[in-house]
This record gives sequence, structure tokens and C-alpha cells, in this order.
Amino acid sequence: MGRLKRTDETERLSTPELAFGFVVRAIRRKQGKSQQWLADKSGYHRTYIGLLENGQKSPSLRTIFNISATLSVKPSKVLLQIERALDRARTVKKG
Repeated sequence: MGRLKRTDETERLSTPELAFGFVVRAIRRKQGKSQQWLADKSGYHRTYIGLLENGQKSPSLRTIFNISATLSVKPSKVLLQIERALDRARTVKKG
């Protein structure tokens, strides 16, 4: 995940749901995986993955663990990246 600029992107990270979606999408894309791949491997419907990535659904703890495992990333790393994304968005918004 690159440095955030004062753009619409920082506005998109104003909630934990939006930040979760941003982080999951970034990890998935970095691995060269599609939403369909993530859906098939995690057991969720592709539409649900899209809703999560767009911040339109709030993931349960079980979902965070399941998607993290599917992407071979520790849930704590995903949560830390969410926290950092939210902090950067708040900093950019203030500045």
C-alpha cells in the first residue's frame, strides 16, 4: 500500500469497513488474484467479496480470519494495515 494523498481515496478510508476493503483488495491484487479466486477459495460469493472490498458490508471476525487465511496473511497484519490506513486518512484529512 502506497502513501495516501489528499484525494478521494483518503475519503474512501473514513470507516473501518472501507479500510478493510481497501486492504483486502490491495493484498489480493498484489498477489495477482481475482475476486472470483478469493470467493472460490474462501467459500464466499463473489458478490459478497465485492461488497466487502467496497466497504458496503461489515466483516465479522470469522470473515476477517477466513479471508486472511485464504490470502495467506495473518489476521493481525490485516488489522494493523487497516489501522494504519485509517490513521493516514485522518492525518491527511486534518492536514
